[in-house]
Amino acid sequence: MKKRLTISDIARLAGVGTTTVSRVLNQDPKVKPETRHKIEQIIVEAGYAPSPSARAMRTQRQQVVGVIVSRLDSASEHQAVRGILQLLEQGGYEVLLMESGFSSNKVAEHLNWLRLRQADGAILFAFTGLELDGQADWQDKLVVMARRYPGFSSVCYDDKGAIALMLEHLWRQGVHRPAYVGVELRDSTTGQQRLEAYLAFCRERGISPHYRLGGLSHQAGMEAAHLLLTEQVDTDALVCASDTLALGAAKHLQQSGKTLTLTGIGNNELLRFLFPNVASVDLGYQQAGIAAARQLLAQIEQRQGIAELAMPCRLVSAD
Repeated sequence: MKKRLTISDIARLAGVGTTTVSRVLNQDPKVKPETRHKIEQIIVEAGYAPSPSARAMRTQRQQVVGVIVSRLDSASEHQAVRGILQLLEQGGYEVLLMESGFSSNKVAEHLNWLRLRQADGAILFAFTGLELDGQADWQDKLVVMARRYPGFSSVCYDDKGAIALMLEHLWRQGVHRPAYVGVELRDSTTGQQRLEAYLAFCRERGISPHYRLGGLSHQAGMEAAHLLLTEQVDTDALVCASDTLALGAAKHLQQSGKTLTLTGIGNNELLRFLFPNVASVDLGYQQAGIAAARQLLAQIEQRQGIAELAMPCRLVSAD
């Protein structure tokens, strides 16, 4: 059985004192960068983790959880973070918020920093292309949001169900020629899964699909709506893959003076405020955050196994 290194062992291998190693673990900015890098490399290669007694003796941040969002300005992730903070802060945990910028390398850096900081666990907002290779030591203390990853707990949204729910609602309202404003297919959830749901609905109802795909911004929603209507597509509704796109599409309709039924996905507060007649689907972002925090606490405090959780969605009708 491989012997677990102690702080003294790490100090000896690095040629420094134990105080310097402790400073690195506590992110002391006074440590020279080259010394910090050398110690961190030894720690990572050795798989060092503090003993329970050492953890209990820490004087700072007794309970720490990292939350890695893909981008700080994401409305959906902001809602989920609110739920995460609500539960973790009640449990006495300090939450460290970080941004990946859709970079797997950045995620690896953040997880390594949390490892060195002796964090109790982490919640990670996933994105298309995210790689978690080499992170096996996080399996019992990491929850992934929005996508499933083998070997890790996850909390996912019902992307296909949200589109199907909205389309069924519109059909009952007499809207039978919906066009779709979506996201590029390299995004596997908001992009691919939601478009697949729209296309499946069109096939089942025997109607012709009309759609435009682009980015996930207000401007992308404006441009897609403009293109669909410029092409004189025979439609009585624009179904948007997100509320962000719906905001852009709504602005185009407002500027062009055209009247169409418009819907979104996400139950965004700004959309409800500016365009109260736009229906949306609540994917349960805040509830998902609470569920993720609850699952993480169950794993790190009660040693429960990993789990895959799916959040139900609900229709939010227009006023």
